[in-house]
Amino acid sequence: MFHSPYPAIEIPSTSIYDDLFSTLTDSDLTRVALIDPATGAETTYGALRAQVDAFAGALAERGVGTDTVVGLLCPNIPAFATVFHGALRAGAAVTTLNSLYTPGEIEKQLKDAGATWLVTVSPLLPQAEAAASAVGIAAERLIVIDGAEGHPDLRSLLSEGRPAPDVTFDPATHIAVLPYSSGTTGIPKGVMLTHRNLVANVAQCRISILLHESDRVLAVLPFFHIYGMTVLLNLALRQRASLVTMPRFDLVDFLTSIQTHKCTFLFIAPPIAVALAKHPIVDEFDISSVHTVFSGAAPLDGETAEVAGRRIHARMLQGYGMSELSPVSHAMPAERTDIPVSSIGVVLPNIECKLVDTETGEEITEVGDDGATLPGELWVKGPNVMLGYLNQPEATAETLDADGFLHTGDVAVFHEQGYFSIVERVKELIKYHGYQIAPAELEALLLGHPKVMDVAVIGVLDDEKEEIPKAFVVAAPDSGLTEDEVKAYVAEHVAPYKKVRRVEFIDAIPKSSSGKILRKDLRAREAARA
Repeated sequence: MFHSPYPAIEIPSTSIYDDLFSTLTDSDLTRVALIDPATGAETTYGALRAQVDAFAGALAERGVGTDTVVGLLCPNIPAFATVFHGALRAGAAVTTLNSLYTPGEIEKQLKDAGATWLVTVSPLLPQAEAAASAVGIAAERLIVIDGAEGHPDLRSLLSEGRPAPDVTFDPATHIAVLPYSSGTTGIPKGVMLTHRNLVANVAQCRISILLHESDRVLAVLPFFHIYGMTVLLNLALRQRASLVTMPRFDLVDFLTSIQTHKCTFLFIAPPIAVALAKHPIVDEFDISSVHTVFSGAAPLDGETAEVAGRRIHARMLQGYGMSELSPVSHAMPAERTDIPVSSIGVVLPNIECKLVDTETGEEITEVGDDGATLPGELWVKGPNVMLGYLNQPEATAETLDADGFLHTGDVAVFHEQGYFSIVERVKELIKYHGYQIAPAELEALLLGHPKVMDVAVIGVLDDEKEEIPKAFVVAAPDSGLTEDEVKAYVAEHVAPYKKVRRVEFIDAIPKSSSGKILRKDLRAREAARA
């Protein structure tokens, strides 16, 4: 068993709202919580809390309570914080949706989550309306933040001035959020995270990720993703830092916002680190205000991290997590300069870990002569571990064992200096720009094409060493199916990041005697060509 180098901390037995907003001091109320770079508008902590309370009151007046699920389809704008925390304050569970989703993908998640309300913005209204109609969400329950005819808008709801409701629930069991994750394999599933899960992970992150009230954080990673939700939105608010919101990533806008607003702390995914390390336009901006860059959502290689850090004169850190962990379990401590940036750092407080041999099931505990253990699947236990997958008892049992350990599907090693490194994945999940892509989802989609007889999808590396989906397709005889047809068919039905980017036609998909796709054989085929 591996334990955190930090002493155990007390996890408040409270809601995420109380943890973030009931702890505001008088001096906190005038601090700037949110900055909109598009307009320069600033929202103080006092104003944000008032908006959260008013939105909660408006929802409660309309029947939203502890048995309600609210869908939130919204990019990173200041109002996201109001709507998200307002719904939680009303006792509802929030299922956050990817802003890039197609109407079909939105519909699928809303239906699975049991959402009866949806909040969005006008640019996303066409797909939101189509999905809401398909699942039976009426127009008066589709809130358009910036306004649209026939729908409630945020300004009018806040102007009602209703007090926040009196809501009681058990923070340890009441579901706060339902992000969707593919887990270690399969199609996306609702991850049941409680108020205690969210409160715990913020408390754990506060110990290792040293964010201060004087920091300005550029919020470029989406709040709908659990990384952005916990580490950017909730952690920054708890630390009374200022968040500069970005609705979408554009390198020039990213650098401009840092320069204009003097951002000090960046939370990024690996593709942004690559840009910081290599793109010539970075030198045209003054981003000297940045002192720390923290990368997560997917593995970042040490060389790229070091080059980026040297170029912008900032400390590069890395961490590890997954939606099922709320999401952070490991992070590089700011005070440790002896840990290589290629690692995921140390275990956060109140977390226990195991490394388990994937062949024998035996625990790995011995450090070898090279100062590291043998590789093993990382198992994690702590107050940040999910309750389970929504309406998926079998998938829950496969991932979360009877002792409370979550089987991550990632293979790691432990180093005698106390830190961990991820070395490979057991799971089949593809990570593209930090987003999860389930091969099974793309395979199921492609099997619906009349010219596709069979298919398998794996992750391969492109020229930038970024993992991308590649489809191995068995075409129907004499169908004349082309690579462009395959790509176009997928692109029509999924969010852009899920698109198949390479296609290879083969005679047969390798499978086991039980019919399971042997992805390792396809990966070996790719490796042989490298």
